[in-house]
Amino acid sequence: MAQALYDIALKSIDGQATSLAAYRGKVLLVVNVASKCGLTPQYSGLEKLYQDKRAHGLEVLGFPANNFKGQEPGTDDEIASFCATSYDVHFSLFSKISVLGEDQHPLYAQLVQAQPWATGEGSFRERLKGYGVHPTNQADVLWNFEKFLIGRNGEVVGRFSPDVTAEDSRLLAAVDAELTKTA
Repeated sequence: MAQALYDIALKSIDGQATSLAAYRGKVLLVVNVASKCGLTPQYSGLEKLYQDKRAHGLEVLGFPANNFKGQEPGTDDEIASFCATSYDVHFSLFSKISVLGEDQHPLYAQLVQAQPWATGEGSFRERLKGYGVHPTNQADVLWNFEKFLIGRNGEVVGRFSPDVTAEDSRLLAAVDAELTKTA
């Protein structure tokens, strides 16, 4: 499983071919992001977490996705510009992908398969119902800013609901636990 995650073809936000192999041995926080979402201010917390923990081996990886109510309509260039100017993002961003449905990117297919349940799940799902959103598959990515934690060994070790922010003690404890481990 870990090898397959590292081998999945990806594109950086500037169009360069890459993969998670570039981050082998690091702790990865993979987040599907969007520029026009009520949760978009989470960029600030994610950037702070990245700045606070990158020297210890954490990489935050943002994957723009337009799967939820068209909240990431921009091009890769527009997304990169928005992230830089609005939130001073320095963590790695990737080319826009799909995180669920028929065109789900292979990375997200593997992440969801490895970790079908999210910490913090429940209240956010109920809030979405108030907006007429009724996700049917419990394992699907629920919304923008869902987070997957990958250990240094390449194993998916955690998943966090969209409303579990970078400052949440549950997420921080999981990240810190992984940072203390060796690959």
